[in-house]
Amino acid sequence: MIIRKIGENILSPISFTTEENLAAVMAGRSALRRYDSLWGLPFPCFASLIPDDLLESAFESDVEKGRLLMDSYTKFEKVVLLSAVKALDSCKIDATSERVVFILSSTKGNVGLLADENPDVERVTPAHTARMVARYFGNPNMPITVSNACISGLCAQIEAFRCLRSGQYDTAVVIGADVLSPFIVAGFQSLKALSDEQCRPFSANRKGLNLGEAAATVVYTVDDAAEDGWRMLAGAVRNDANHISGPSRTGEGSYRALCSVLDDSGLTADDLACLNVHGTSTLYNDEMESIAINRAGLSGVPVNAMKGYFGHTLGAAGILETLLTMRALENGKVPATRGFDELGVSMPVQVSAEHLDTGKKAFVKLLSGFGGCNAAAAFVKV
Repeated sequence: MIIRKIGENILSPISFTTEENLAAVMAGRSALRRYDSLWGLPFPCFASLIPDDLLESAFESDVEKGRLLMDSYTKFEKVVLLSAVKALDSCKIDATSERVVFILSSTKGNVGLLADENPDVERVTPAHTARMVARYFGNPNMPITVSNACISGLCAQIEAFRCLRSGQYDTAVVIGADVLSPFIVAGFQSLKALSDEQCRPFSANRKGLNLGEAAATVVYTVDDAAEDGWRMLAGAVRNDANHISGPSRTGEGSYRALCSVLDDSGLTADDLACLNVHGTSTLYNDEMESIAINRAGLSGVPVNAMKGYFGHTLGAAGILETLLTMRALENGKVPATRGFDELGVSMPVQVSAEHLDTGKKAFVKLLSGFGGCNAAAAFVKV
Protein backbone atom coordinates (compact mmCIF):
# COMPACT_ATOMS: atom_id res chain seq x y z
CA MET A 1 0.00 0.00 0.00
CA ILE A 2 1.38 3.42 -1.01
CA ILE A 3 0.86 6.32 1.43
CA ARG A 4 1.61 9.50 -0.54
CA LYS A 5 1.81 13.18 0.41
CA ILE A 6 -0.60 15.26 -1.66
CA GLY A 7 -0.88 18.57 0.21
CA GLU A 8 0.97 20.76 2.68
CA ASN A 9 1.42 24.10 4.38
CA ILE A 10 3.91 25.69 6.76
CA LEU A 11 2.86 28.76 8.73
CA SER A 12 5.70 30.30 10.72
CA PRO A 13 6.99 33.71 11.84
CA ILE A 14 9.03 33.72 8.61
CA SER A 15 6.17 33.12 6.17
CA PHE A 16 2.76 31.51 5.79
CA THR A 17 3.78 29.29 2.83
CA THR A 18 6.03 26.25 2.55
CA GLU A 19 7.90 27.70 -0.41
CA GLU A 20 8.89 30.93 1.34
CA ASN A 21 9.89 29.09 4.52
CA LEU A 22 12.17 26.84 2.48
CA ALA A 23 13.66 29.86 0.70
CA ALA A 24 14.44 31.42 4.09
CA VAL A 25 16.15 28.24 5.27
CA MET A 26 18.25 28.04 2.13
CA ALA A 27 19.18 31.72 2.58
CA GLY A 28 20.12 31.11 6.23
CA ARG A 29 17.44 33.43 7.58
CA SER A 30 15.66 33.02 10.91
CA ALA A 31 12.88 34.74 12.84
CA LEU A 32 14.57 34.06 16.18
CA ARG A 33 15.36 37.16 18.22
CA ARG A 34 16.24 38.06 21.79
CA TYR A 35 13.51 39.18 24.18
CA ASP A 36 14.74 40.69 27.43
CA SER A 37 11.37 40.61 29.23
CA LEU A 38 8.87 38.75 27.06
CA TRP A 39 5.37 39.25 28.58
CA GLY A 40 7.12 40.77 31.59
CA LEU A 41 8.96 37.54 32.45
CA PRO A 42 12.05 38.25 34.60
CA PHE A 43 14.62 36.63 32.30
CA PRO A 44 15.84 37.01 28.71
CA CYS A 45 15.20 34.40 26.03
CA PHE A 46 15.51 33.82 22.30
CA ALA A 47 12.23 32.98 20.53
CA SER A 48 10.34 33.31 17.24
CA LEU A 49 6.79 34.68 17.44
CA ILE A 50 4.16 34.90 14.70
CA PRO A 51 3.19 38.61 14.32
CA ASP A 52 -0.41 39.07 15.48
CA ASP A 53 -1.23 41.65 12.79
CA LEU A 54 -0.05 39.43 9.92
CA LEU A 55 -1.94 36.45 11.34
CA GLU A 56 -5.12 38.46 11.73
CA SER A 57 -4.88 39.78 8.17
CA ALA A 58 -4.36 36.30 6.70
CA PHE A 59 -7.14 34.82 8.83
CA GLU A 60 -9.56 37.51 7.68
CA SER A 61 -8.55 36.94 4.04
CA ASP A 62 -8.37 33.15 3.76
CA VAL A 63 -10.78 31.66 6.31
CA GLU A 64 -14.42 31.63 5.20
CA LYS A 65 -16.52 33.65 7.61
CA GLY A 66 -19.66 31.71 6.80
CA ARG A 67 -18.11 28.52 8.17
CA LEU A 68 -16.88 29.96 11.47
CA LEU A 69 -18.47 28.55 14.60
CA MET A 70 -17.49 31.17 17.18
CA ASP A 71 -17.40 34.95 17.37
CA SER A 72 -13.70 35.08 18.29
CA TYR A 73 -10.72 32.76 18.03
CA THR A 74 -7.52 32.42 20.01
CA LYS A 75 -4.14 32.69 18.34
CA PHE A 76 -3.72 28.93 18.61
CA GLU A 77 -7.07 28.27 16.95
CA LYS A 78 -6.28 30.74 14.17
CA VAL A 79 -2.93 29.19 13.23
CA VAL A 80 -4.42 25.67 13.26
CA LEU A 81 -7.37 26.59 11.08
CA LEU A 82 -5.41 28.83 8.71
CA SER A 83 -2.71 26.21 8.08
CA ALA A 84 -5.35 23.54 7.42
CA VAL A 85 -7.20 25.82 4.99
CA LYS A 86 -4.02 26.56 3.05
CA ALA A 87 -3.02 22.89 2.91
CA LEU A 88 -6.42 21.75 1.67
CA ASP A 89 -6.42 24.51 -0.93
CA SER A 90 -3.20 22.95 -2.27
CA CYS A 91 -4.81 19.56 -2.99
CA LYS A 92 -8.57 20.15 -3.25
CA ILE A 93 -9.80 17.02 -1.50
CA ASP A 94 -13.41 16.52 -0.41
CA ALA A 95 -13.00 17.21 3.30
CA THR A 96 -16.68 16.34 3.93
CA SER A 97 -16.08 12.71 3.04
CA GLU A 98 -16.36 10.05 5.76
CA ARG A 99 -13.19 8.56 4.24
CA VAL A 100 -11.18 11.61 5.41
CA VAL A 101 -9.85 11.91 8.97
CA PHE A 102 -8.43 15.00 10.68
CA ILE A 103 -5.55 14.59 13.15
CA LEU A 104 -4.29 17.41 15.36
CA SER A 105 -0.89 17.44 17.05
CA SER A 106 -0.19 19.86 19.90
CA THR A 107 1.73 19.76 23.14
CA LYS A 108 -0.04 22.65 24.87
CA GLY A 109 -3.19 23.55 22.91
CA ASN A 110 -4.95 26.61 24.33
CA VAL A 111 -3.11 26.45 27.66
CA GLY A 112 -2.75 30.24 27.62
CA LEU A 113 -6.48 30.48 28.40
CA LEU A 114 -5.80 29.27 31.92
CA ALA A 115 -4.54 32.76 32.70
CA ASP A 116 -8.11 34.08 32.29
CA GLU A 117 -10.10 34.87 35.41
CA ASN A 118 -12.78 32.31 34.49
CA PRO A 119 -11.16 30.04 31.90
CA ASP A 120 -13.12 27.76 29.60
CA VAL A 121 -11.36 24.58 30.69
CA GLU A 122 -12.74 22.43 27.88
CA ARG A 123 -11.52 24.90 25.27
CA VAL A 124 -7.99 24.62 26.66
CA THR A 125 -7.65 21.06 25.35
CA PRO A 126 -6.35 20.31 21.83
CA ALA A 127 -9.35 17.98 21.38
CA HIS A 128 -11.69 21.00 21.47
CA THR A 129 -9.72 22.68 18.67
CA ALA A 130 -9.59 19.46 16.64
CA ARG A 131 -13.38 19.18 16.75
CA MET A 132 -13.70 22.83 15.77
CA VAL A 133 -11.52 22.26 12.68
CA ALA A 134 -13.42 19.14 11.63
CA ARG A 135 -16.73 21.02 11.93
CA TYR A 136 -15.39 23.96 9.94
CA PHE A 137 -14.69 21.62 7.01
CA GLY A 138 -17.93 19.68 7.45
CA ASN A 139 -16.12 16.45 8.21
CA PRO A 140 -18.39 13.83 9.86
CA ASN A 141 -15.69 11.87 11.71
CA MET A 142 -14.44 12.30 15.25
CA PRO A 143 -10.95 13.84 14.81
CA ILE A 144 -7.91 12.33 16.45
CA THR A 145 -5.78 14.35 18.88
CA VAL A 146 -2.12 13.51 19.51
CA SER A 147 -0.33 15.14 22.45
CA ASN A 148 2.87 13.30 23.33
CA ALA A 149 5.44 15.95 24.25
CA CYS A 150 7.95 16.92 21.57
CA ILE A 151 7.31 13.88 19.37
CA SER A 152 3.66 14.83 18.84
CA GLY A 153 4.03 16.02 15.23
CA LEU A 154 5.78 12.85 14.15
CA CYS A 155 3.44 10.66 16.22
CA ALA A 156 0.49 12.25 14.42
CA GLN A 157 1.98 11.37 11.04
CA ILE A 158 2.59 7.81 12.19
CA GLU A 159 -1.02 7.64 13.42
CA ALA A 160 -2.17 8.83 9.98
CA PHE A 161 0.00 6.14 8.36
CA ARG A 162 -1.61 3.48 10.53
CA CYS A 163 -5.15 4.76 9.93
CA LEU A 164 -4.65 4.69 6.17
CA ARG A 165 -3.01 1.27 6.14
CA SER A 166 -5.89 -0.13 8.21
CA GLY A 167 -8.30 0.72 5.40
CA GLN A 168 -10.56 2.78 7.64
CA TYR A 169 -9.76 6.01 5.77
CA ASP A 170 -8.43 7.03 2.36
CA THR A 171 -7.01 10.42 3.32
CA ALA A 172 -5.60 11.98 6.50
CA VAL A 173 -5.17 15.70 7.18
CA VAL A 174 -2.46 16.07 9.83
CA ILE A 175 -2.08 19.47 11.53
CA GLY A 176 0.58 20.33 14.09
CA ALA A 177 0.65 23.61 16.01
CA ASP A 178 1.64 25.44 19.16
CA VAL A 179 1.88 29.08 20.20
CA LEU A 180 3.83 30.41 23.15
CA SER A 181 2.56 31.83 26.43
CA PRO A 182 4.12 32.90 29.74
CA PHE A 183 3.23 29.47 31.16
CA ILE A 184 5.15 27.62 28.41
CA VAL A 185 8.21 29.87 28.40
CA ALA A 186 8.47 29.96 32.19
CA GLY A 187 8.03 26.19 32.30
CA PHE A 188 11.01 25.55 30.05
CA GLN A 189 13.01 28.15 31.98
CA SER A 190 12.25 26.32 35.23
CA LEU A 191 14.01 23.29 33.75
CA LYS A 192 17.03 25.48 32.89
CA ALA A 193 16.49 24.46 29.25
CA LEU A 194 16.34 27.90 27.57
CA SER A 195 19.20 29.85 26.03
CA ASP A 196 19.35 33.65 25.96
CA GLU A 197 21.23 33.49 22.66
CA GLN A 198 20.99 31.68 19.31
CA CYS A 199 20.63 27.93 19.84
CA ARG A 200 23.54 25.82 18.58
CA PRO A 201 22.55 22.20 17.88
CA PHE A 202 25.30 19.64 18.57
CA SER A 203 27.84 22.36 19.30
CA ALA A 204 30.42 22.30 22.09
CA ASN A 205 29.21 25.68 23.36
CA ARG A 206 25.46 25.05 23.16
CA LYS A 207 23.54 26.60 26.04
CA GLY A 208 19.99 25.42 25.53
CA LEU A 209 16.98 25.65 23.28
CA ASN A 210 15.00 28.48 21.69
CA LEU A 211 11.20 28.29 21.49
CA GLY A 212 9.08 29.14 18.47
CA GLU A 213 5.51 29.39 17.20
CA ALA A 214 4.29 27.59 14.09
CA ALA A 215 1.60 25.51 12.49
CA ALA A 216 2.17 22.96 9.75
CA THR A 217 -0.19 20.67 7.86
CA VAL A 218 0.46 17.63 5.69
CA VAL A 219 -2.14 15.63 3.75
CA TYR A 220 -1.54 11.93 3.11
CA THR A 221 -3.63 9.63 0.94
CA VAL A 222 -3.70 6.01 -0.18
CA ASP A 223 -2.62 5.97 -3.82
CA ASP A 224 -1.46 2.58 -5.05
CA ALA A 225 -1.31 3.89 -8.63
CA ALA A 226 1.13 6.67 -7.74
CA GLU A 227 4.26 6.70 -9.84
CA ASP A 228 6.00 9.65 -8.19
CA GLY A 229 5.91 11.89 -5.15
CA TRP A 230 6.83 11.57 -1.48
CA ARG A 231 5.86 8.36 0.28
CA MET A 232 5.85 7.52 3.97
CA LEU A 233 7.39 4.08 4.29
CA ALA A 234 7.41 3.31 8.01
CA GLY A 235 7.06 4.84 11.46
CA ALA A 236 7.85 3.76 15.01
CA VAL A 237 7.26 5.10 18.52
CA ARG A 238 9.41 3.76 21.34
CA ASN A 239 9.35 4.82 25.00
CA ASP A 240 12.35 4.04 27.19
CA ALA A 241 10.66 5.65 30.24
CA ASN A 242 14.00 7.07 31.32
CA HIS A 243 12.96 10.24 33.15
CA ILE A 244 10.21 12.85 33.24
CA SER A 245 12.43 15.34 31.40
CA GLY A 246 15.88 13.80 30.79
CA PRO A 247 16.57 11.53 27.78
CA SER A 248 18.19 8.11 28.11
CA ARG A 249 21.96 8.49 28.35
CA THR A 250 22.31 5.47 26.02
CA GLY A 251 19.73 6.71 23.51
CA GLU A 252 17.72 3.53 24.02
CA GLY A 253 14.34 4.68 22.72
CA SER A 254 15.70 6.61 19.76
CA TYR A 255 17.99 3.74 18.84
CA ARG A 256 15.11 1.27 18.85
CA ALA A 257 12.88 3.61 16.84
CA LEU A 258 15.63 4.05 14.23
CA CYS A 259 16.23 0.31 13.95
CA SER A 260 12.51 -0.34 13.59
CA VAL A 261 11.94 2.08 10.71
CA LEU A 262 15.04 0.89 8.87
CA ASP A 263 13.88 -2.71 9.17
CA ASP A 264 10.30 -1.92 8.14
CA SER A 265 11.20 0.41 5.26
CA GLY A 266 14.06 -1.68 3.86
CA LEU A 267 16.27 1.41 3.76
CA THR A 268 19.97 1.29 4.65
CA ALA A 269 22.45 3.98 5.60
CA ASP A 270 23.60 4.13 1.97
CA ASP A 271 20.07 5.04 0.83
CA LEU A 272 19.69 8.04 3.13
CA ALA A 273 20.34 11.63 2.10
CA CYS A 274 20.14 12.67 5.75
CA LEU A 275 18.80 12.19 9.21
CA ASN A 276 16.62 15.14 10.18
CA VAL A 277 16.84 15.06 13.96
CA HIS A 278 15.49 16.86 17.02
CA GLY A 279 18.66 18.89 17.66
CA THR A 280 17.30 21.00 20.51
CA SER A 281 20.72 22.34 21.56
CA THR A 282 20.28 21.09 25.11
CA LEU A 283 23.20 19.29 26.71
CA TYR A 284 21.59 15.88 27.08
CA ASN A 285 19.29 15.69 24.03
CA ASP A 286 22.00 16.29 21.45
CA GLU A 287 24.33 13.88 23.22
CA MET A 288 21.63 11.20 23.38
CA GLU A 289 20.84 11.55 19.68
CA SER A 290 24.49 11.20 18.73
CA ILE A 291 24.69 7.97 20.73
CA ALA A 292 21.48 6.56 19.22
CA ILE A 293 22.64 7.40 15.69
CA ASN A 294 25.97 5.70 16.30
CA ARG A 295 24.33 2.61 17.83
CA ALA A 296 22.05 2.32 14.79
CA GLY A 297 25.04 2.31 12.42
CA LEU A 298 24.16 5.69 10.91
CA SER A 299 27.19 7.78 11.91
CA GLY A 300 28.17 8.27 8.27
CA VAL A 301 24.82 9.77 7.25
CA PRO A 302 24.54 13.59 7.15
CA VAL A 303 22.62 14.95 10.14
CA ASN A 304 20.70 18.23 10.21
CA ALA A 305 18.43 20.09 12.63
CA MET A 306 16.00 22.96 11.95
CA LYS A 307 15.78 24.55 15.42
CA GLY A 308 18.21 27.35 14.51
CA TYR A 309 15.74 28.69 11.94
CA PHE A 310 12.41 28.36 13.77
CA GLY A 311 13.19 27.47 17.36
CA HIS A 312 11.52 24.49 18.98
CA THR A 313 7.98 24.64 17.62
CA LEU A 314 6.68 21.88 19.91
CA GLY A 315 3.64 20.16 18.36
CA ALA A 316 4.40 21.61 14.92
CA ALA A 317 8.05 20.52 14.83
CA GLY A 318 7.58 16.98 13.53
CA ILE A 319 5.51 18.16 10.55
CA LEU A 320 7.30 21.43 9.77
CA GLU A 321 10.73 19.78 9.79
CA THR A 322 9.55 16.80 7.73
CA LEU A 323 8.07 19.04 5.03
CA LEU A 324 11.14 21.27 4.81
CA THR A 325 13.43 18.25 4.51
CA MET A 326 11.29 16.89 1.68
CA ARG A 327 11.36 20.19 -0.18
CA ALA A 328 15.10 20.67 0.28
CA LEU A 329 15.90 17.17 -0.99
CA GLU A 330 13.75 17.85 -4.06
CA ASN A 331 16.27 20.61 -4.79
CA GLY A 332 19.23 18.32 -4.16
CA LYS A 333 20.20 19.90 -0.84
CA VAL A 334 20.59 18.81 2.77
CA PRO A 335 19.93 22.02 4.74
CA ALA A 336 22.64 23.39 6.99
CA THR A 337 22.26 23.22 10.76
CA ARG A 338 22.04 26.93 11.58
CA GLY A 339 24.09 27.87 14.65
CA PHE A 340 26.35 24.82 14.52
CA ASP A 341 30.08 25.41 14.89
CA GLU A 342 32.33 22.99 16.79
CA LEU A 343 31.06 19.44 17.37
CA GLY A 344 30.28 18.98 21.05
CA VAL A 345 28.88 15.44 21.37
CA SER A 346 30.71 12.21 22.07
CA MET A 347 29.88 10.42 18.81
CA PRO A 348 31.09 11.56 15.35
CA VAL A 349 27.78 12.62 13.79
CA GLN A 350 27.99 14.38 10.43
CA VAL A 351 26.58 17.84 11.21
CA SER A 352 27.33 20.71 8.83
CA ALA A 353 26.97 24.49 9.08
CA GLU A 354 26.75 24.59 5.26
CA HIS A 355 24.16 23.18 2.87
CA LEU A 356 25.24 19.88 1.36
CA ASP A 357 24.59 18.59 -2.15
CA THR A 358 22.85 15.24 -2.53
CA GLY A 359 21.25 13.15 -5.22
CA LYS A 360 19.49 10.88 -2.76
CA LYS A 361 15.76 11.15 -2.09
CA ALA A 362 15.21 9.24 1.16
CA PHE A 363 15.55 10.35 4.78
CA VAL A 364 14.62 9.46 8.33
CA LYS A 365 12.99 11.93 10.72
CA LEU A 366 13.84 11.49 14.43
CA LEU A 367 12.35 13.16 17.52
CA SER A 368 12.50 12.62 21.27
CA GLY A 369 10.61 14.13 24.19
CA PHE A 370 9.75 14.30 27.87
CA GLY A 371 8.93 11.05 29.60
CA GLY A 372 11.35 9.05 27.47
CA CYS A 373 9.20 9.12 24.31
CA ASN A 374 10.92 8.73 20.94
CA ALA A 375 9.70 8.50 17.36
CA ALA A 376 11.18 7.94 13.91
CA ALA A 377 9.73 7.73 10.41
CA ALA A 378 11.14 6.97 6.96
CA PHE A 379 10.26 8.82 3.75
CA VAL A 380 11.28 8.47 0.10
CA LYS A 381 10.55 10.34 -3.14
CA VAL A 382 10.12 8.28 -6.28
